[in-house]
Amino acid sequence: MAYAVIARYHCAPADEATVRAALLKVREQTRAEPANLAYEVHTEAGGTGSFVLYEQYADQAGFEAHKVASHFKELIVETVWPLLTERSVTFAEVL
Repeated sequence: MAYAVIARYHCAPADEATVRAALLKVREQTRAEPANLAYEVHTEAGGTGSFVLYEQYADQAGFEAHKVASHFKELIVETVWPLLTERSVTFAEVL
C-alpha cells in the first residue's frame, strides 16, 4: 500500500528564498529514489514563507529509506529545519 506524507513548513520571510531553493533541490533528488512515487512542493497561496509538501512512496519502508538519504540530511535536516518557525507532518496510507 502506498504511503503518503503531507508536510507544512513555515519560515520567516527573510528565509523564504533559502527554504524554497533547498526544497526544490531535494525534490529533484527524491524523485530519483527507487520507492518515490511523487514529491511535490507547493507554496501556500497568499502565504509568505509557507510551504506544503506532498510526498508518496511505494510503502513506509521507502519513506524510511528517504529519511536516511544524504540529500535529506543535507537539505532538509541541516538547511530547512533550522530555519522553520513551524512544522507539521501528516502520514497517510493511500486508498
